[in-house]
Formats: sequence, C-alpha cells, structure tokens
Amino acid sequence: MQVFLTYSDVALASGLIVIVLLISWKLRLKLTSTLLMAAVRTIVQLSFIGLILAWIFAREQWYEVLLILTIMTLIAGSAAKNRVKRSYKGLLTDTLIAVGTSATLVTAVAMIVILRVQPWYTPQFIIPILGLILGNSLTAISLTSNQLIENFHEQQGRIEMMLSLSARPFEAVHEQIRAAITNGMTPTLNSMLVVGIVSLPGMMTGQILAGADPTQAVRYQIITMFLICVSSTLGCTISALLIYRRFFNKNKQFILPH
Repeated sequence: MQVFLTYSDVALASGLIVIVLLISWKLRLKLTSTLLMAAVRTIVQLSFIGLILAWIFAREQWYEVLLILTIMTLIAGSAAKNRVKRSYKGLLTDTLIAVGTSATLVTAVAMIVILRVQPWYTPQFIIPILGLILGNSLTAISLTSNQLIENFHEQQGRIEMMLSLSARPFEAVHEQIRAAITNGMTPTLNSMLVVGIVSLPGMMTGQILAGADPTQAVRYQIITMFLICVSSTLGCTISALLIYRRFFNKNKQFILPH
C-alpha cells in the first residue's frame, strides 16, 4: 500500500512544530525565532528543490544534472568552511577540495561500478546519492577541520618543541591529525553501529513508506552507509593533510596562517 500525501497532511505535520515552540517558550530556551526560521526554510527550500528536481527528472540532460551536482558540491564546501571557528585564507579552497574530491570519487564508483546505472547522469540516482554523501561528508570534514585547527593553535608550543628535537613536521603533528580525523569520523561510525537496531535511516524509511520492497530498501541503505563511510574518511583525511600543509612553510617551520 502506498499513501499519497496532500498539502493538508504536510500542514498537519507542520503544526507539530507548535509543541517545540511551546517547550522553547516555557523553558526560555530563546530558540523561538530560530525554530520558526528553520521551519519556514525547510518548507521553502524543499518545495523549491522539489520543483527543480521534477523538471530535471523529466528532461534528463547531462549538462543540467552536472550543473546541479556542481552547485550542491560548492554549497557543501562553503557550509563545511562556515562551521570552522578559526578560519584562515584558503580554508574555503581546502574544504571545497576535500568535499569535492571525496564525494566525486565515491559517487562515481557508486554509479559506474556498484549500481551500473546507464546513463551515468540519470538524475533519479546520482542526485540523491551525491546529496546523501555530501550531507554526511561536510559534517565529518567540518568536525575534523575545526578540531585540527584548534589543536594546532592550542598546542603550538608542544609542536615547536618536537620540531626542535629533530622531529619531522608530520611526526610533530601526527597525534593532532589522528585525533581530528577520529573526531570527524565519530558520527558516521556511531550511526553504523546502531543502524537497524536503534534507528532506521531516512533513505530506508522513505523507500519503505513509498511502497518499496523492504529487502531492496535494506540493500540500498547498506550501500549508502558504506559510501558515506568511505567518503567521510577520504574527506577527513584530505582536509587534515591540506590544513597540515598550511601550517608549515617551505622551510618546514610551524606557522599560524591568517
């Protein structure tokens, strides 16, 4: 059985936000304006993208699909950069490279090797897959970048001491890099540990609600979880290495970029 949702159903679901607003008001959380803005943006943004996707799905032009994918990647890179507290000149470039490289490679493998979709730019597949990968990768990359930059600033003395004791640049910051990548990967790993037991992910739930075979929904979810894990790991590693490069000059001296 498939349930078709109407605008009235959406309006009823939107009414549930009133409960959140009441809690915010009662506990003086000062989140009322933020909650209202988030609710409005959710409706507007998803409705807008729904119209765009319906138009693109009907046309299936490779250049239009590529344009959407590029815009999604640029927005993800910018969002990852904006979540980092201590910025420096070139951080946007680094986050774009980390997000774009990891997401593009993993999405290409998914479309060409795993799903074997023909043509590769079929919007029904490539857009939602890239969206899932980007959404999780940007979170992992921003967590890694934020912690690594903070660690470099806070542990400058320790790093310089190790360098003075003849440690190589990478040896001097290896512990900070390891901790930052681990921090970035934690949300993804936590999700994988409890998926199917504590939580049913959005993609799987959406397919089941839309009437898909549960076994097929499970297989798609397994694939996407592995894709997200690989993309997040690649993105965190690339981001950490790019940041590491920024904090050392040509003479292998530790510096704080601005």
